[in-house]
Amino acid sequence: MSTHQLYRKYMCPTSMRAIRARYDPYLQTRHRIEQLKQLGHSVDKVEFIVMGGTFMALPEEYRDYFIRNLHDALSGHTSNNIYEAVKYSERSLTKCIGITIETRPDYCMKRHLSDMLTYGCTRLEIGVQSVYEDVARDTNRGHTVKAVCESFHLAKDSGFKVVAHMMPDLPNVGLERDIEQFIEFFENPAFRPDGLKLYPTLVIRGTGLYELWKSGRYKSYSPSDLIELVARILALVPPWTRVYRVQRDIPMPLVSSGVEHGNLRELAFARMKDLGIQCRDVRTREVGIQEIHHKVRPYQVELVRRDYVANGGWETFLSYEDPDQDILIGLLRLRKCSEETFRFELVGGVSIVRELHVYGSVVPVSSRDPTKFQHQGFGMLLMEEAERIAREEHGSGKIAVISGVGTRNYYRKIGYRLQGPYMVKTLK
Repeated sequence: MSTHQLYRKYMCPTSMRAIRARYDPYLQTRHRIEQLKQLGHSVDKVEFIVMGGTFMALPEEYRDYFIRNLHDALSGHTSNNIYEAVKYSERSLTKCIGITIETRPDYCMKRHLSDMLTYGCTRLEIGVQSVYEDVARDTNRGHTVKAVCESFHLAKDSGFKVVAHMMPDLPNVGLERDIEQFIEFFENPAFRPDGLKLYPTLVIRGTGLYELWKSGRYKSYSPSDLIELVARILALVPPWTRVYRVQRDIPMPLVSSGVEHGNLRELAFARMKDLGIQCRDVRTREVGIQEIHHKVRPYQVELVRRDYVANGGWETFLSYEDPDQDILIGLLRLRKCSEETFRFELVGGVSIVRELHVYGSVVPVSSRDPTKFQHQGFGMLLMEEAERIAREEHGSGKIAVISGVGTRNYYRKIGYRLQGPYMVKTLK
């Protein structure tokens, strides 16, 4: 890959660290863990994000080498294959609680999903950019919107969490169509992602869009219009969706036109306050964020249940919240798999837990801190309710969990066993 290509796509801090390690996955992992230790962070739990480009389009041999070395960097063991690497990673002191892989809808089909499950991947970031077929065609995406819907369906039926990358301000869309596409994205059951990364279009030198902009055939939204748009998009986000980012982490000198502010989310929140509207996504409501930004802590915590249909399946979003203050302590995503599921472990009336997460300050594994919310029993309570729903309402005889490699022992302690890439339990 040329330096020019790197500038176009990958010159964020993560990419710079990769360059310094000469793209060696083992060294990238070891260096980053040491950096985090020096900064005072607990590193007994880590999560990998395999970002940039389309990882699943690379040769299988290279992919296996890359993922194997991520796991080996945690365990200190030199493995001969993926299965051995995962086995030793399970017992590592620094535990891998999840792997996220960025991919495209056309590299998110059955064989790709099965490979990613073998790696210990638990979350996918899928480049969608737009829900409009004409925009996908005009921007040379190389896939259809129908492929997006199919990839979401297959991924969720395999247990993955699905995070979508969306790109407002693409050519020939306009403010009104941009708003309409996000209404469609959150309300149409064919989409409804678990998470969102919002990447407003940037004009970068050396791209086709740069030539359109230079010739006057493309013009970015004004800063005020973009802030208004992002504010209105954030107000549409349902409470079961997490907004991970609202702009790319690219050095501003590389941007010819587009986002002019480095704090777009903050500016959008300020505009929402002016408009009297709120963002109720997962991130905004989580207990740690509320404590840091608003100095509030939960007072009356109760179980909240939200059911919705998405991607051919019945989804239940369970959470422990303080409803009066709108504070989220922990969540669980439960799915009644559709009849089209292709994984044999999930065929024949199986429910799957796609995510279990308790928020707050990270507490080292096997320790308790009464001032923090992790490891205070909320996860166990959420699992018990999920098992009840699966048994009594879904009519499932088995429940499965897509678990990070390093958290499998947690599920073993509550009666689960490993079947393929999933932790499973027979329901009685």
